[in-house]
This record gives sequence, structure tokens and C-alpha cells, in this order.
Amino acid sequence: MNNDLRDVLMPLTIIGSFGGSIFFFTKVMTDYILKKKMIEKGFVNDDTQAIFKRHTAGDGKFSALKWGLIIFFAGLSLIIMEYIPTGPESPLPYGLFAVSVSLGFLIYYYTIKKEINK
Repeated sequence: MNNDLRDVLMPLTIIGSFGGSIFFFTKVMTDYILKKKMIEKGFVNDDTQAIFKRHTAGDGKFSALKWGLIIFFAGLSLIIMEYIPTGPESPLPYGLFAVSVSLGFLIYYYTIKKEINK
């Protein structure tokens, strides 16, 4: 990687990571504060509790499967790229990585679709 590209990408990566961290922290905190105030005011009935449970259960139930498949296929593509000879300017490694990660997402999607239809 040449120095000009590194000089551009390094600050963008640092600022993007910092901004993403602040965004997700703020989102978690505001959701917590909103739920806490709804409980204190007495707005929580059976319907809202079902919404809260459905929202949190849908995120966590298959989250490990999703990330496991994505990381597995990303690692598999990196292993495959080690054995394919390419030049430094070749787009093949990027394409192989994108296709592998997409394949992991598709397997996750069809697995979840099959589970929901049961």
C-alpha cells in the first residue's frame, strides 16, 4: 500500500471507528432510558412487553450463527487467497472475499427462513 493511500485511509478508519462506537453507545443508552421511563410511568402492559421481548429475542437467538458463518467464510476466503497467485493490483482477492462473505449471509438467510417457516 502506498503512503498516499495510507495517509487518507488511516484517519478515515480512526474517525469512522470512533463515530460508530459513539453511535452504538448512544443507541443502547437511549433505548435503556426509554424503556426505564416507560416502566416508571406505567405505560408497560402485556402488548408492550411482548414487543420488547420479540425485539430482543429476534436479535440474539441466531446472532451467533450469523457471525459464525460470516467469520467462517471470510476466513475460508483468506485461506483460499493464500494459494492463488495474484499480482499486487489484482481485484481477485477483493472479489473472492466479497463472494465468500455473501455466501455466508445467504446460508444464514436460508437457514433462518427455514426455521421461521417451521
